[in-house]
Amino acid sequence: MTTRYERARMSLVKLRLAMLGTWALITALASLLFIAVLSLLRVPLLNLYSIIAFVVFFHVFQWLIGPYIIGAVYRVRPAAEAGLAWVEETVNRLSSAVGMERPPKAYVAEIDIPNAFAYGSPLTGPMVAVTRRLVESLPKEEIEAVIGHELGHIKHRDIVFMMAVSIIPAIIYYLGYTLFVSGAYGGRREGTAYAALVGIVLMVFSFIFNLFVFYMSRLREYYADYFAARNVREGARNLQRALVRIMMLSGRLRRDEATHYEQFKAFFIADPEVGIQAFGDVDMLVERVKNSKPNTVAELFSTHPDPAKRLKALDNYVFNTP
Repeated sequence: MTTRYERARMSLVKLRLAMLGTWALITALASLLFIAVLSLLRVPLLNLYSIIAFVVFFHVFQWLIGPYIIGAVYRVRPAAEAGLAWVEETVNRLSSAVGMERPPKAYVAEIDIPNAFAYGSPLTGPMVAVTRRLVESLPKEEIEAVIGHELGHIKHRDIVFMMAVSIIPAIIYYLGYTLFVSGAYGGRREGTAYAALVGIVLMVFSFIFNLFVFYMSRLREYYADYFAARNVREGARNLQRALVRIMMLSGRLRRDEATHYEQFKAFFIADPEVGIQAFGDVDMLVERVKNSKPNTVAELFSTHPDPAKRLKALDNYVFNTP
């Protein structure tokens, strides 16, 4: 009979294999696509390198200045300065427990949505932020599980990893766009129509590759959930409760409040646009969400796992109580 520990180990192995397989598939397909375009259209290497250099520069620049933009949009300030020194203490304590050399900086985002996020760059260092609405609405042990999840993102270098993955569809898109423009507005020269058609196909492929990026983002969320479950006392149960409470509170937000922060929602622990209209005992609601039917189509276009699947995955790690 399979024990709970064995099921947890198997679940973790499957998760890691899925991440490795997805990364291998993205890079292999992208390489084949670039080789095919170079062979069929004889695109000059200088042009291709110029496109790659532009996309990489844009993504790296965005990564470097991103924390300053997020800080301004979310009105972020140090946790101690915001009167929540215990948040900073929790970040420091958990960071030490998981073997991080230096703890991330702890911040509070003065926005009225319940959420948390990890971010940072070489210019700022790693940072963990919880929103004011989150700390005012959730018990401390559940906030601790949320912070554990965000520390998982930092420990796994998810910010850098996802930036690197997202560069691939961006390169494909700009290569396709360049071919389309040069073909569509290149006059009646030989091969211009063909180049425009290939450009359209590449832009379609960039959309498909973005679906792989979304899938990889969902896998990284599962992995951060595992990290919290493994390293925080009662981490799995408390993270399940926290996610459901966040959904309950998000369900009470006005539509415009949730969509206002849409541009950075990939950073959040939960999508603020995914909420439930519910009240009552949180453990009963956890079971209700777990037993709901996953929306597979919506999940394809989401950076976060379907809530039902995510809560069920956490069931594999409920025995972890450091």
